[in-house]
Amino acid sequence: MKALIQRVSKASVSIGTDTKRCIQQGVVIFLGITHTDGISDVDYLVDKVVGLRIFRDESDKINLSVREIGGSCLVVSQFTLYGDARKGRRPSFIAAAPASFAEPLYDRFVERLRLVGDIAVETGEFGAEMLVEILNDGPVTLMLESERKI
Repeated sequence: MKALIQRVSKASVSIGTDTKRCIQQGVVIFLGITHTDGISDVDYLVDKVVGLRIFRDESDKINLSVREIGGSCLVVSQFTLYGDARKGRRPSFIAAAPASFAEPLYDRFVERLRLVGDIAVETGEFGAEMLVEILNDGPVTLMLESERKI
């Protein structure tokens, strides 16, 4: 499982003509799921995201988590994180899990983030075409991967 994390001042997602789902200060989480992922991958990444110290404290040091600042999360499914463009010009997405496998893990990620993080969470719509607006703060962008957990 991969989570591309961006620290934001604000962000929103629109799906078709649906009203935007917005957050203010917090993180946008683009979540990619592969065939071998499971509940332990979800739990690992949620705990990592909630505790990730990427916000500035009163001494201007990057030392606070999204929970500590009272921030929010916007979670967007992103199968293209498992795109492979090493050969040719068209990426292969064979490493991305099919929707029938990935969607329940995505739903669990969102549910666990709400419970464990005690954080306001907005989401995109799994598998939908979305417009994501991000005001990246820093910019700070990190890739977390459950396959590389220590």
